[in-house]
Amino acid sequence: MNININQMVSISEANQNFSKVARIVDKTGEVYIFKNNRPKYRLVDLESESVIEMTDEEKIDFIAARVLKQYHRAFEELAK
Repeated sequence: MNININQMVSISEANQNFSKVARIVDKTGEVYIFKNNRPKYRLVDLESESVIEMTDEEKIDFIAARVLKQYHRAFEELAK
């Protein structure tokens, strides 16, 4: 994933100054919000990008995280 440094903001900055983040999105089309120094969220301009595309690897990671979260207790029991 390549991220332009001008499209990066911290989660605290996004929380305190959302209008600034929105202006960046208006200018660049998207902003990456970092949490604990890692990209966590992506804010996009839906008028310019109505469908968010994901690579196959990103889709697998997303689904795997959902399954692990949903069945966490069952996996813990199976691991015993």
